Amino acid sequence: MVNRMILQGRLCSDPERRATQNGTTVCSFRLAWSEKVKDRETKLFLSCVAWQGTAELICTHFTKGKEIIVEGKLSSRDYEDKAGNKRTVVELTADKVHFCGSKDAVQKPTYTFAVQEPTQTFTEISEDDGDLPF
Repeated sequence: MVNRMILQGRLCSDPERRATQNGTTVCSFRLAWSEKVKDRETKLFLSCVAWQGTAELICTHFTKGKEIIVEGKLSSRDYEDKAGNKRTVVELTADKVHFCGSKDAVQKPTYTFAVQEPTQTFTEISEDDGDLPF
């Protein structure tokens, strides 16, 4: 069986970066998208997790509201909440992400250049073409 999902949506909040005990980077985020059935629009949400390089990419380049395409597999895991109740969460484990949206929506780095005035003058060369064979 194939367990592969590709979703396009927007981040509900800034991605949360943390590290495991052995130093592996992990990133958690929620994805939101809309589906239209007849004249009714439904909003859907899914928790996502990414590891290592994919996690770094998401945390570095994506923020709340940014559009993203996420590829990965659907998985579930059990955990115990603070009150001691057993819980199950279904999430997308992302292994690929793609930028989408307009180019203006992608944040570009800003560079500042300082223009320095020349410190010394130069001597102009005369345009004497007398020795040229052509």
